Amino acid sequence: MNKLLTFFPTKYNTAPFNSIKNEDFKPAILQLIEEAKQEINTIVNNNEPPSFKNTIEALDFSGQQLDRVTSIFFNLNSAETNDEIQKIAQDISPILTEFGNDITLNQELFKKVKSVYDNQASFNLTTEQSTLLDKKYKSFSRNGANLDESKKQKLRAIDKQLASLKLKFGENILAETNAFEMHLTNEDEVAGLPEGAKEAAKQLAESKNKTGWLITLDYPSYIPFMTYADRRDLRKKLALAFGAKGFNNDKLDNQDHVLQIAKLRFERANLLGYKTHAHFVLEERMAQTPEKVNAFLQDLLVKAKPAAEREFNQLENFAKALDGIDQLQKWDSAYYSEKLKQKLFNLDDEQLKPYFKLENVIDGAFQVANKLFGLQFKQIDSIDKYHEDVMTYEVLDENNQLVSLFYADFFPRPGKRNGAWMTSYKPQYIKDGINERPHISNVCNFTKPTKSKPSLLTFNEVTTLFHEFGHGLHGMLANTTYPSLSGTSVFWDFVELPSQVLENWCYEKEALELFAKHYETGEVIPMDLVEKIKDSATFQQGMQTLRQLSFGLLDMSWHGVDPTNITDVKTQENKTFKDTNLFPDVKENCMSTAFAHIFQGGYSSGYYSYKWAEVLDADAFEYFKEKGIFNKDVASKFKEHILSKGGTENPMVLYKRFRGQEPKPEALLKRAGLIK
Repeated sequence: MNKLLTFFPTKYNTAPFNSIKNEDFKPAILQLIEEAKQEINTIVNNNEPPSFKNTIEALDFSGQQLDRVTSIFFNLNSAETNDEIQKIAQDISPILTEFGNDITLNQELFKKVKSVYDNQASFNLTTEQSTLLDKKYKSFSRNGANLDESKKQKLRAIDKQLASLKLKFGENILAETNAFEMHLTNEDEVAGLPEGAKEAAKQLAESKNKTGWLITLDYPSYIPFMTYADRRDLRKKLALAFGAKGFNNDKLDNQDHVLQIAKLRFERANLLGYKTHAHFVLEERMAQTPEKVNAFLQDLLVKAKPAAEREFNQLENFAKALDGIDQLQKWDSAYYSEKLKQKLFNLDDEQLKPYFKLENVIDGAFQVANKLFGLQFKQIDSIDKYHEDVMTYEVLDENNQLVSLFYADFFPRPGKRNGAWMTSYKPQYIKDGINERPHISNVCNFTKPTKSKPSLLTFNEVTTLFHEFGHGLHGMLANTTYPSLSGTSVFWDFVELPSQVLENWCYEKEALELFAKHYETGEVIPMDLVEKIKDSATFQQGMQTLRQLSFGLLDMSWHGVDPTNITDVKTQENKTFKDTNLFPDVKENCMSTAFAHIFQGGYSSGYYSYKWAEVLDADAFEYFKEKGIFNKDVASKFKEHILSKGGTENPMVLYKRFRGQEPKPEALLKRAGLIK
């Protein structure tokens, strides 16, 4: 029998990874779609008058096993994929899109939802129920329920096409990443590289029966090479390969996918009565309109640009004085920035890495969560994993009650996409009086241990781990009734607050003393290094801010306009980047063709939200700083009003309940050193 078709009889109802075969997924998903359709028919054919319980609540709890199985499948497609899984993804994505459309375009179902929506005053709903009703009604109205039949068919066709294009876009990037290797055989080619990076590159070469060193486009290989390798020609070669993903006019080219996705999204928005895709998306965001987003980005641009230009000039002069570089190029940025940082602060990542052994940093994140929210993390080996690298934990509260399960997957491998993310294998919700606890996962790509050294993190990787763990806590501490409002199911420009705020603890002496210990001697990180970390936190913040703003502006340039007349991806980019460019353009490179956040993930018209959430997180952390970074009262307010509430209320209402006021951008600008 197909193990995916019923409630999993495993401990904690966890995903039975060890007994799932790839070929189980498609038949299971097809059958579960049919079962979910039956549940929808039951709602539609109910002869009782439509009520919140028999319509809205029933709808939110429908298709639960289908949701679980598809989340397991698509999580594997990101973290442990292969050709077979990718083929299944291409097969089932259009089918799932079609099923989603079957629901949102079901006229009889919409009539019932609309009836409850129009008569909500008579139902005496809680705040959470009102939010769910609003969300369900909009899931229909914003997806074509009010369209006539021919327009509904057109919408279905667009959605199917988009599902397929987005998958192909991501597959191409993964294939490009995996296809590139820079094989080095001479010592001078790896000059400047830290010993750990050299050893990892050597190990990788050995694993492929090659001599010397292998450098790839995976971040743990790419970043150290770009930061430390003395050979400028090799940095250039690597940077060109990295920047040309999806832009090589070959079978893995994404230019046409970018144009098609942007145009189809625009067409879809028009069909639904919106001016652009961004107008459609932002209706359900804190920012609300493209005008407000553009004003926000432009305001920050005006404030950050003078600092960015000063920093760039300083970097260029430094490179010229050091190595006679006349024109600073993109492949020089990380290399000379690191050298300048060492000169200004006498600090470099290699000095810090011995204090950031991965296991210690994980333990540090756990200790911070314990001090703030009373959580305990107990490593277990009694549940299935999808790969041997994955670590599994029970998360318990102060009374030893289960809060969540936690999967941690930290090393790169061929079937895993680049980057870092948090996801869920089972949502939290309350049904039949039982508070079902969530199964949360953090996935990262950190340097693997070598024969002689454990996994030692750069400081940037430390903040990445804390960032994803912040998302994780948002999922773990969820405490809502309905699955679609639980955990990270919040407005997209609010979702980064818990993750970004947690990064702040990485800069605090009180937190660092918990986990930043030398992997050989056990010595706690010296306080002069902590001070240097804090002092260097504002280093090149103007340039960093400009870079983030350029991504947000690029996103809006595809989605906040009519893209119909855009015929060339690179030309569109150059036009967008003219106000944020510091380095000369590289004609062989293109950002959009590998910009998975907006063309594959869920960030279209939402990339600005990283900066938006930074405003929230800087303001929120200022509150912690005022009262003490482990202050229990502030932490319990944050847990109660932000982490546990999910999407049950408007995020600004929740934020003000926590903070007592609206967030002020000054906190961010001050922290970034852009204003005094």
